[in-house]
Amino acid sequence: MREPFDPDSLDHRDPQLIDRLLPLMELFNRHYLRLRVEGIGNVPRGPALFVANHNGGIMGPDLSCTLATLWRASHGEPLFALAHDFAMRQLTPLGRQLQRVGAIRASRANAERALRSHAQVLVYPGGDLDAYRPSAKRDEVVILPRTGFVEVAQREGVPIVPIVAQGAHRSAWIFTDGAAIASALRLPRWARLERFPIAAALPWGLSAGPWLPYLPLPFPVRLRILPPRIVPPGESPLATATSIQQEMQSALDELRA
Repeated sequence: MREPFDPDSLDHRDPQLIDRLLPLMELFNRHYLRLRVEGIGNVPRGPALFVANHNGGIMGPDLSCTLATLWRASHGEPLFALAHDFAMRQLTPLGRQLQRVGAIRASRANAERALRSHAQVLVYPGGDLDAYRPSAKRDEVVILPRTGFVEVAQREGVPIVPIVAQGAHRSAWIFTDGAAIASALRLPRWARLERFPIAAALPWGLSAGPWLPYLPLPFPVRLRILPPRIVPPGESPLATATSIQQEMQSALDELRA
């Protein structure tokens, strides 16, 4: 009998599968997305919390670019990525497959457990607020008001490494983030989602909702990995998150220019 699915388990990451996927993802990133990466030397050894901006949701190309880059540059440390609660708990078949490439349900407790196991962790603090912002705001970084990642780094004494993706938000054209639709459908209550985007995306034409897979448009993507920073125990999480968002926004502005 198949064992019950545990979205919080750290035991189902499959290094052999990751080794097989890595060259395929790098091929896709290099030739379809024309990925360029800066700051590889800023990837530290040992436990670290990578904090990235998010673009385009479930099929956003920033995820492929960031994962493959970190898998290649992570000095052999295991990497776990915090995945949305809906994908990990409501879509169990998808959650099982995501676990094999290092996904765990997004929670502070899971991030802390992974870091204590001497792994590295990738988190998108802005979540759906960041991923589904309208295309008119595609060159904005949205992390605030979320500060939990700072508190995790403080408690575990690990560096925060910001990662900025530019160009990935053009993977689809988002007309509206659908905040009012999400509220009407009570998505925050039962799916922990605050956005229900309406977008033009391949191959559907018009796409509605945050969970419909799509083919990203082949716009170039650039990644910049910023220097690690240690957060002192007494520092305000809100002040730190604000500073990190500003730092990431400055890098995004430079990459856009």
